[in-house]
Amino acid sequence: MSIRRLPPELINRIAAGEVVERPASALKELVENSLDAGATQVSVRLAAGGLELIEVADDGCGMTSDEMRLALERHATSKLPSDAIDQVTSFGFRGEALPSIASVSRVTLESRVRGADGWRIAIDHGDDAGEGPAALPPGTRIRVEGLFDKVPARRKFLRTPRSEYAACLDAVKRLAMARSDVGFTLDHDGRRILTLQPSEAPARVAALLAHELDRHGVGIDCARDGLRLTGVISLPTFNRGLADQQYLFVNSRPVKDRLLGGAMRAAYRDLIARDRHPIAALFLEVPLDEVDVNVHPAKTEVRFRDPSAVRGLIVGGLRRALDEESQRSAAREQSAAPVMWTSSATYDAQLNRHLREGGGSASAQDSGIPAFAGMTMLADEQRLFDQAPAARAEPAVEQVHGYPLGVARGQVNATYIVAEAEDGLVIVDQHAAHERLVLERMRAAREGGQVARQALLLPEVVELEEPDCDRLEGAVADLAELGLEIERFGPGSILVRAVPAALGKTDIPGLVADLAAEIAELGGALSLRDKLDLVAATIACHGSVRAGRVLSVAEMNALLREMEVTPRSGQCNHGRPTWVKLAHGDLEKLFWRK
Repeated sequence: MSIRRLPPELINRIAAGEVVERPASALKELVENSLDAGATQVSVRLAAGGLELIEVADDGCGMTSDEMRLALERHATSKLPSDAIDQVTSFGFRGEALPSIASVSRVTLESRVRGADGWRIAIDHGDDAGEGPAALPPGTRIRVEGLFDKVPARRKFLRTPRSEYAACLDAVKRLAMARSDVGFTLDHDGRRILTLQPSEAPARVAALLAHELDRHGVGIDCARDGLRLTGVISLPTFNRGLADQQYLFVNSRPVKDRLLGGAMRAAYRDLIARDRHPIAALFLEVPLDEVDVNVHPAKTEVRFRDPSAVRGLIVGGLRRALDEESQRSAAREQSAAPVMWTSSATYDAQLNRHLREGGGSASAQDSGIPAFAGMTMLADEQRLFDQAPAARAEPAVEQVHGYPLGVARGQVNATYIVAEAEDGLVIVDQHAAHERLVLERMRAAREGGQVARQALLLPEVVELEEPDCDRLEGAVADLAELGLEIERFGPGSILVRAVPAALGKTDIPGLVADLAAEIAELGGALSLRDKLDLVAATIACHGSVRAGRVLSVAEMNALLREMEVTPRSGQCNHGRPTWVKLAHGDLEKLFWRK
């Protein structure tokens, strides 16, 4: 087959395949055009997820009729003032978006510059469909209808209107976060979805992602070697099951980069469960010659000249911010939920109904239980009092002033410490809290080169699968740094000679088996420090106070005091909260005092 030049309409459709994958990608290009035109307000209307209609209107600088015709030609742009493609600060600059969209849909472009009349140009799948005067305020309005109607091969690969709408909403959210100084509205099928006024970046992020970020977020602001990172991230205990709310902006451009996911995991190591993910919106400012934004046709990817420096800034900045807020826990600020409680009026109504239906009367005195004024008990309810209480009460004699986590008053179910604080009631998960304390002790000791270890009077032999023994043998030196001395003892055995002193009496076979599994999962993708932290977390879990252990009041108070001075004590090594608080106001709501 001989070489030939492609016809213009086919060239446009090929370009459309690169730039316009679905309604969301077309919407992204149009909104970026509005932002590059200096708009302070952008309004978006969608129908059927953008499959039937995409309309974007702005109050930007507008275009003359000649500029409008030029904008609909390929490789015509106002966003590249010189040949220095690496110095571009606008969102898009290839000049293919409008002609590409117009080649696969019906497009109506209307625009007006200040002090002049408006003009309209219509294009139907690449063919001129007329032009003339238009009435509109200064700015630009563009309508895209019937996307891919005449390209069935592309149309059939689009998803349902619901799925396409979700992608469009995500595109608008990303751009709205990138430009918090611009107001946005979004309507879908006649229903107002978003109304965003110009605001500061943290407030815009909270409005778009989760309003709780105002209370459960951590601000980021750090710089290193000409790079600057700002934004907001969530506390470890305020997380999600998906990593779908993690956003990275490079020089105000929303991008998708694998570097962010890896950096987030490293920053939150031992602070969050592995199947949970934090919320984040990070804004990275990079010198223009240190980043290439022309990697992807849709400008959704970038390439850094020094990716290790960027990763180091993100990991270090996030970790430092989390350490500074390590005493905070999203779970501690729970509001009282009285749905599990029954008021006395409800109880009396239930009791009277029971008596009317012939249930008789059961006297509390008959069962030996003291009766309260105006109350009798049903037989089923009497049995609730036959069981011994699962908690011990402590007289409130010690003062609570000066102790953020309060003073221990008792223990519930041999698992939860109940403490009275100056501003409310604190409930602590003793195992989760002690697990974090043990890990931080081990980490501090390791960094100081003084991990205390306890030699076993008789070394213990642990039987394992040969591959597990191989993995542990390869980690002998790393484990020794944590106070665990082991050596190979035959093909399927490991000999344990010493354990970290912080563990005390522990299940050594279970510990060694868990470590083998941990090392197998870590593989070779993590740094030595990351591996040591994760392995230390497993060791700390085995050495912490277990649920079900009865503690004395002195032990409970000692745990509370150590938590108050230990970093990252708001969550355990697996990301679970270590304590929650019911403020005095929450308690009053439970009893209808407020």
